[in-house]
Amino acid sequence: MSTALRETNLTFDPPAEFYRGKVRDVYRRGDKLLMVASDRISSFDHVLPKAIPHKGQILNQTAIHFLEATRDICPNWLELSPDPNVAIGKACDAIPVEMVIRGYAVGHAWRTYEKAEKEARPRVLCGVEMPAGMREADAFPEPIITPATKAEEGHDEDISREDILAKGIVAPEVYAKLEDYTRRLFSRGQAMAAERGLILVDTKYEFGLLNGEVYLIDEIHTPDSSRYFYADGYEERQAKGERQKQLSKEFVREWLMENDFQGLEGQTMPEMPDDFVELVTKRYVELYETITGKTFEPADTSDIEGRIKANLAGTGW
Repeated sequence: MSTALRETNLTFDPPAEFYRGKVRDVYRRGDKLLMVASDRISSFDHVLPKAIPHKGQILNQTAIHFLEATRDICPNWLELSPDPNVAIGKACDAIPVEMVIRGYAVGHAWRTYEKAEKEARPRVLCGVEMPAGMREADAFPEPIITPATKAEEGHDEDISREDILAKGIVAPEVYAKLEDYTRRLFSRGQAMAAERGLILVDTKYEFGLLNGEVYLIDEIHTPDSSRYFYADGYEERQAKGERQKQLSKEFVREWLMENDFQGLEGQTMPEMPDDFVELVTKRYVELYETITGKTFEPADTSDIEGRIKANLAGTGW
């Protein structure tokens, strides 16, 4: 098995501010940001004990693929990628809201829907009422936006548009732009997925402000931030009430649930066996190649941090 990049501890002269997220190691110096996509994997807002070989490279290169393909919709932070795991770009002031958009009743949306039906109360998620008579994996009449507040630790929390504005988290004109960008990015993502025989089911976008302008930041349309169905056979599976064939991180969540973990208090995180770790890598490679149409070329993992340092030479870092 290839070596996995659990974390980095890069040093720079002059020094850089450092922040370790769930998956990325982030270095900031002045108005520039350097993000290293590690091989850590998170689910239910917890980082799993084992890292997944090549996952960071796949995550980074998938995000870059879509950031480059959506520059005509909105500006984004990315400037260059000198290493397979590294992206460098503009340091924006992050807006503390995740713009989640859902085209289908699956995952959190379906769990919320089912619970509301059982309790005979309105089927509402983030202030958005979902239609009656839906089945799991049915398409919404039109995609719904269900924002979440960004948490430093633990679970992000659902929030409605009305609460975002009432709490003054962002100005009304900024939020209007966030919704507009979110719908247009999702539409582009769905069109690109359809070209590859996939359905982009749901995803989330993060935005920041730079000189008063809204920028798309972080990753987009990756297996960590998105869910995909295979288009072939979707209608037949729905008609028969069968589970949809997914290409996403959902199978990791399902494995955790089968092992009695959903990130709840008192639950113990299970440790993935090596054969499951290998399976996760294969699934990530499959998604990358399917969604981008490119062949995955794994980088040398014998000394990942050394490789990164060498590739940063000449970038100003």
